[in-house]
Amino acid sequence: MKNNSNTKLILLHPSLHKQPPSPSFLSHRLCLSFFLIIFFTTLFILSLITTISTSAANSAASSASSPLPLSVTKALLHYASLSNSTTKSMSFTEINSIATTLHLTPNPNFLIFGLTHESLLWSALNHNGRTVFVDENEYMISKFEQSNPGIEAYDVQFTTKVSDYPKLLSQAKQESKRECKPVQNLLFSECKLGINDLPNHIYQISWDVILVDGPRGYFPAAPGRMSAIFTAGVLARSKKVGKTHVFVHDLGREVEKIFSYEFLCEENLVNNVDQLGHFVVKSENNNGGSSVFCRNSSSPLSVSASKDVD
Repeated sequence: MKNNSNTKLILLHPSLHKQPPSPSFLSHRLCLSFFLIIFFTTLFILSLITTISTSAANSAASSASSPLPLSVTKALLHYASLSNSTTKSMSFTEINSIATTLHLTPNPNFLIFGLTHESLLWSALNHNGRTVFVDENEYMISKFEQSNPGIEAYDVQFTTKVSDYPKLLSQAKQESKRECKPVQNLLFSECKLGINDLPNHIYQISWDVILVDGPRGYFPAAPGRMSAIFTAGVLARSKKVGKTHVFVHDLGREVEKIFSYEFLCEENLVNNVDQLGHFVVKSENNNGGSSVFCRNSSSPLSVSASKDVD
């Protein structure tokens, strides 16, 4: 009997016994991949939307925080409605001269004598500063304030007349060492040319720009601008430090020219465009004893005005 001694070796290769993935495993893997794709896509979209929304919100907030000032809007509407008006007003060159000074003066204190066609414009151009109006007409002041909330305006009762200007000039020159001196608190002044019945705080403000465009001065019985010009000169010299830009409109008229040269001084005249004179008056608060407004009194007719009174 023959014995079979050959041993048979059976090699088991792993691949021979690797089980194919079950359908359920493939399904889970596919779901996981799909979930990851959806997740990261959603995350990207949300991030993009958030970025856009934040940018839009910041832009809107920025616009809301710096809107066009209401005063500018009202002024634009005002001038649009009066574009065909025949009301006498300043020329573009005159307006531009004042606007340039306001622009170059940080947050200026702006005092204006006279309510005019340009009043809303001045308030709009100086929306970062303080603007105060003074006028002879109580009714117009009240109406102006009611129509424009936030406007600061005061009425003044002028007792002067254009026809009296020679006498007023002579008296002021004679009292230049006492009641009509260049540096003083006008609130306590008895000078006939000084305006002393404004609210107390007006005399305490350091005015950077003053515009004299009122009161009326085009006929003999009108109040004239003598007091406004004198007061502007005293306020400018009485401020603690610095200088004041004083503009006088209608400088070509006799009274405006004489009183401007007498109390604002020709040597302080830095520009003259059309009918607008631009004076720059320095503070003399440290020289309170001075009784001289100008180094050279060159006002036309000032000498003859004194003779007329004598």
